[in-house]
Amino acid sequence: MLSSVAVLLVDHAAMFEFGVVCEVFGVDRTAAGLPAFDFRVCGPEAGVPLTSVTPGISITPERGLDGLRGADLVAIPASATRTDFPAAVVAALREAADAGATVLTVCSGAFLAGAAGLLDGRKCTTHWVHADELARAFPTTTVDPDVLFVDEGNLITSAGTAAGIDACLHLVRRELGSAVANTIARRMVVPPQRDGGQRQFIERAVVDCADDSITDTLRWMSEHLDAAHSIESLAARSTMSTRTFARKFAAETGTTPVKWLTTQRVLLAQQLLEETGYGLEEIAGRCGFGSGALLRHHFHRQVGLAPADYRRRFGDRAPAVGTV
Repeated sequence: MLSSVAVLLVDHAAMFEFGVVCEVFGVDRTAAGLPAFDFRVCGPEAGVPLTSVTPGISITPERGLDGLRGADLVAIPASATRTDFPAAVVAALREAADAGATVLTVCSGAFLAGAAGLLDGRKCTTHWVHADELARAFPTTTVDPDVLFVDEGNLITSAGTAAGIDACLHLVRRELGSAVANTIARRMVVPPQRDGGQRQFIERAVVDCADDSITDTLRWMSEHLDAAHSIESLAARSTMSTRTFARKFAAETGTTPVKWLTTQRVLLAQQLLEETGYGLEEIAGRCGFGSGALLRHHFHRQVGLAPADYRRRFGDRAPAVGTV
């Protein structure tokens, strides 16, 4: 049963992510028939202010590290990314986890969990901006940058910012049931459960390559996504043999020309879904997909949402002609 929640703060804490945990677990909703949580805000020392990433704001935890003892859940909001956390904080977190507490991290809070050894040999996530840094810092963990959260039982890690809401509500649903989670979500005016993952929020730019001919070809491909391309035609444009072009392309971009093209076409489809009223077939043609069905397939595979769902979530305009 989830009844006691300790929030573990360190210097350079992020206010929004701290607020997410407070909103889900720290608000008294007993009048609505929900259970009350024993909610503790903890830091290295009780009553000693901690800095935040927001200028002019500090946070003073009421409890010290002793507040982690006996907690069912230790929640770690985001803070500035690092691995050199105070030894006493790391030891207290590890002790709480060893005693049976579930640990939930929001965004870059995963770095503190990693410093305590809680990510070793496990899957996790964080904000996509920090995913590579987290993977380098803790090489035995598997970092998935494409999901909103990862549930590993007694360890739940979430992606950036608002994904912390998804992870917190997921934990409430898992431990206390859908009715409690749905009521909290309704009070927060957020969906009880979101589809998709971080992929729908990641922007990818054209790679600047060491080989200028590859860079020029990438930019030309980006400007002609609606055209048909082949390895032979792209190699000829780069004045290389097909074998040399394929090898250099992979070395510069980390992927194949076909996969790179598909990614760029899906990115263009996202833009058109957000900013225009074109129907699906029109968008498919402008992006270089042969049909709306092919666009749906690649879009869902890369973004994690159907084009229609993506437009409803991010679009500025309703479709003018055709349907998505």
